[in-house]
Amino acid sequence: MQQLKTDYLVIGSGAMGMAFSDSLLTETDANLIIVDKHHQPGGHWNDAYPFVRLHQPSAFYGVNSKNLGSDNIDMTGLNKGLYELASNSEVCSYFDQVMQGQFLSSGRVQYFPSCEYKGNGEFVSLLSNEKYFVSFKKEVDSTYMNVVIPSKRPPPFSIEGDVSCAPLNELPVLGQRFDDFVLVGAGKTAIDAALFLLKNEVDPDQIRWIMPRDSWILDRAHIQPTFESLGKLFANQIIPGSEAKDIDDFFENISNAGGLLRIDDNIKPTMYRCSTVTQAELKQLKRINNIVRKGRVKTIRENEIVLEKGSITTTLNTLHIDCAGDGLAKRPPTPIFQNRQITLQSVRTCQQVFSAALLGYVEANYQDDEKKNELCRPVPHPNTDIDFLRNTLADSENEKSWAKEAKLSNWLKTSRLNAESHVIKASPMIKALSLLAKIPFLKLSNRVAEAQTKANRNIKKLLDLLEPIKK
Repeated sequence: MQQLKTDYLVIGSGAMGMAFSDSLLTETDANLIIVDKHHQPGGHWNDAYPFVRLHQPSAFYGVNSKNLGSDNIDMTGLNKGLYELASNSEVCSYFDQVMQGQFLSSGRVQYFPSCEYKGNGEFVSLLSNEKYFVSFKKEVDSTYMNVVIPSKRPPPFSIEGDVSCAPLNELPVLGQRFDDFVLVGAGKTAIDAALFLLKNEVDPDQIRWIMPRDSWILDRAHIQPTFESLGKLFANQIIPGSEAKDIDDFFENISNAGGLLRIDDNIKPTMYRCSTVTQAELKQLKRINNIVRKGRVKTIRENEIVLEKGSITTTLNTLHIDCAGDGLAKRPPTPIFQNRQITLQSVRTCQQVFSAALLGYVEANYQDDEKKNELCRPVPHPNTDIDFLRNTLADSENEKSWAKEAKLSNWLKTSRLNAESHVIKASPMIKALSLLAKIPFLKLSNRVAEAQTKANRNIKKLLDLLEPIKK
């Protein structure tokens, strides 16, 4: 067994592990050992379907020290007019460049791909069976969020007979022609599958979409690194939410203002998973009229699909596309900093890489675990519509804590993974106002700040009314 020694043992070289490690390397002179089961950095991106793209702009994805893409605006396609979205191959290539060109070349990182971590500092090569033991000061678990994609697990339903069922990975290389397609699932993966089929001129009438729950969806135009995007967020979410009288009114107000989208305007969604689309993509999705709302799939047989609330017919010449399950599950929050253990989690809703980079900065610049955890309260990945309200409050509380810390506020101003930092860089006026007023990062005007406070106060009231019912 080989004996190794390091300051930080990082488990996983996915997006979060890379972003955290990048911050540590920038802010400290620490040495790192990074262990990962994949053959190259990028985590689940190595296993994802080939036509997947980021659902958020490349401008604020990756690691803090290296740009992903060129901050171009797409001129064609369904993302036209918005910031570019990196493809699967671009993301994998990017992380490999970061590892080879920055991490390893620093002389402070040792990287062990194709290795399985066994715990307690021990890992083994999946190729040679060579065993290693690491003596470390701190262990960093970047795998806690547990990203799972359909191609790496069995379907969450049973299959009987000669049924054709496949994950999205197989769509570009189908060996036969199918009469019909059935999408199983309602999240980001299913949206990507639907858009792929429609882009390749499959008739919408050939597509059936099994949707256990309808989902609230974000408009990607509101998630851009621009002042206009922040203005839309304020006008279409914050103000309408602050004026709601109950939960139904809250979602109806925001939906009517364009702050949240849905595939069927006549159905009230009960799911929220941070899926994002453009208005052009939403228009395409609305072309699919055959949506099945009978719960989750239990069994697919040669001529029948059995669901929780009934069944529908199918055929042997139908391809069932597995988009089901929790790709990014709602994990129970745990303290991030605990003595020698660091467990990476989101501290801003659905912003995993930003969160990991911020955690790396906090680890490097603060000494006390209690203070670190006070600044970095985990924000679990949302699942239900009500989580939209809970996460809005959780994000706001973390933002308040960060604003009180001068060093952290300055880091936020310059972090490329923080979307708002791009607004400051692009607008000399906003930068000047921020400096002259000697205020925390991107302090909003009194009118906006008051509206945010009013919205948060209203959300708390709505949740207080709801929680006794749920109990």
